[in-house]
Amino acid sequence: MSEMNAVEINDVTKVFGKQAAVNDVSFTIKSGEIFGLLGPNGAGKTTLLRMMTTLLKPTNGSILIFGHDVTKEPQVVRSLFGLTGQYASVDEDLTARENLMIFARLNDLSRSDAKKRSAELLQEFSLTDSADKPIADFSGGMRRRLDLAVSLITRPRLIFLDEPTTGLDPRTREQMWTTIRQLVADGSTIVLTTQYLEEADALADRIALIDHGKMVSLGTPSELKEQVGGDALHLDFANATQAQLAVPIVEKQLKVTVKQSGSSLEAALSDTALVAPVLDALQLAQLKVVTMSVAQPTLDDVFFAMTVGKN
Repeated sequence: MSEMNAVEINDVTKVFGKQAAVNDVSFTIKSGEIFGLLGPNGAGKTTLLRMMTTLLKPTNGSILIFGHDVTKEPQVVRSLFGLTGQYASVDEDLTARENLMIFARLNDLSRSDAKKRSAELLQEFSLTDSADKPIADFSGGMRRRLDLAVSLITRPRLIFLDEPTTGLDPRTREQMWTTIRQLVADGSTIVLTTQYLEEADALADRIALIDHGKMVSLGTPSELKEQVGGDALHLDFANATQAQLAVPIVEKQLKVTVKQSGSSLEAALSDTALVAPVLDALQLAQLKVVTMSVAQPTLDDVFFAMTVGKN
């Protein structure tokens, strides 16, 4: 295994009864990257995550974490990663400081080291002012920050984040994104599952798209978008009549089928140099474009084209 890889998954399958939850999946995760796992509910993401974190054994295949086999060396592997699950693992009857102290002691830190590390994490996650308040009084964002702090007590090289921003308001989600980027800047590798496609687009260096237990695509967000088509040209007119008159003109210039929705048109664009001739032709026909934009496909388009569209 290359020392540049934090995770290497080779031909992994997990069968429950007669159902393959994960079916012959292979990929690597480079050290120092944010790697996204995307897919519909029930696609196999959580099963894959549980195998990587030693909570399940693969039926077939192998998973290596920094060169260590999750099946043969589970104790070693567990010392190499931190995990923040979908639900907070902290005790609501205790304070933030008490939670951190307990988890630090469970990770074999001495009392003095546990106290020092807890103070560092409270400071790092802006929880110092609330350190001695019961968790029951915390907001959702504060709980998620504390849960992430707990997973970082041992300064792990690899961090698994399972839907870390679910239920958070946009401001708190943005703060969490900043924290995740900082973790990578400090040398960590992140494996991220999320239901927010814009989150994966904003954070992930590469994405594995899982559906029905199989990996259907792997690449950077830009590479995945390119697989479902190039740029799209969006044109808005004053009214639906003008848009309808513009359809044959745009189709002639671009040689593609144009979709009309009310006063708006959308068409695939193979080359941005074609935009100027389109606008010239519309002006010649005295059809005024109110707004115009050129956009890449979104990860939403990728998701529906590669998963939902195949169901």
